Amino acid sequence: MAGLSSFVREAFGDRVLRRANQAIMLNIESIEHLDCFIPQATATAFLDAIEREGREPNLGLLFAPEVSMPSFGHWGRYVLAVGTLRAAIVRAASTLDYHCSGDRIALSVASGIARVRYVSAARGRPGYNHLATGIAAALLSLLEPFVPPGWRPSMIELDIPRPPSPTPFEDAFSCPVAFGASEVAIHFAANLLDVPVGRHADPCMITLGDVVRNRLSPATLDSFLDVTVAQIWAQVLAGAASVESTALALGTSVRSLQRVLNREGTDFRSLTNMIRIQRARELLAGTGASVTEISGALGYSAPAHFARTFRKATGVAPQEFRRQVWAAGSREMFSTAIPLARSSAHDR
Repeated sequence: MAGLSSFVREAFGDRVLRRANQAIMLNIESIEHLDCFIPQATATAFLDAIEREGREPNLGLLFAPEVSMPSFGHWGRYVLAVGTLRAAIVRAASTLDYHCSGDRIALSVASGIARVRYVSAARGRPGYNHLATGIAAALLSLLEPFVPPGWRPSMIELDIPRPPSPTPFEDAFSCPVAFGASEVAIHFAANLLDVPVGRHADPCMITLGDVVRNRLSPATLDSFLDVTVAQIWAQVLAGAASVESTALALGTSVRSLQRVLNREGTDFRSLTNMIRIQRARELLAGTGASVTEISGALGYSAPAHFARTFRKATGVAPQEFRRQVWAAGSREMFSTAIPLARSSAHDR
């Protein structure tokens, strides 16, 4: 979703962006540039709110030109750092969970036509029409470095209902577009799959390890607790976390969320405090931000409140913690650690 907030502000104004953020109870702009977990329900709800507030049924088409693989951060750059289109598709399919948990990419070839397919876990949600258009644009961006200049696909399939007029879609993608499909798909000549692109002009020194370190451990998002922790992390990074916004993002009620967390031996307040303290440790060890700045970034009402909470959790004051870590030469360790914490009762 990188760049979407600034696009909305420019196209529709601050009011629409503010109302969309309010609808999902999360400031997307403050975290969209970070490699952090945003539930698909939140993403589609955000798009749906923009459509309603901006009164723009073709929102996805307007934003499609802004979508590119490099905008997906380390994952996007890692996928493209190969020599052929086939290798890029295979790499995207095998590592997709590090970008979007629950989705699938596949490749099939028949009668000389290749078909790269994308199945989204968000299909059918309000706002998905716009996400599907963005997925098609992302797939085209995946193909672009490996095809000749001016190339266009032979056809695009979208898993959304046929709009009153398909012309804007065909104009935007410069090819026939079929609607009502079972998945988003791009059709193209299969002989493009194995054409070598040669050495990249700008060699990309990105490894899978880099991708992993720059995600909130999406490969472990296989339980409700994991997803809840990741969602709280996103809110902490945005500066405010609440049980109401977490329940909304996860498609459940506050009471149901609390009941599940209680069964796991924890509660929302404990998880939020744990994540805030871990984030505070990272900021104290890995940045030069002041205690006041860190307190505000984490949503504490006052630096004194933050200092008391931090001392209670760690046994030392924030300034003393920073002094100890820096003296031990551990600054780099804290600044690059994957920021996903859980209590020991739930460690695997």
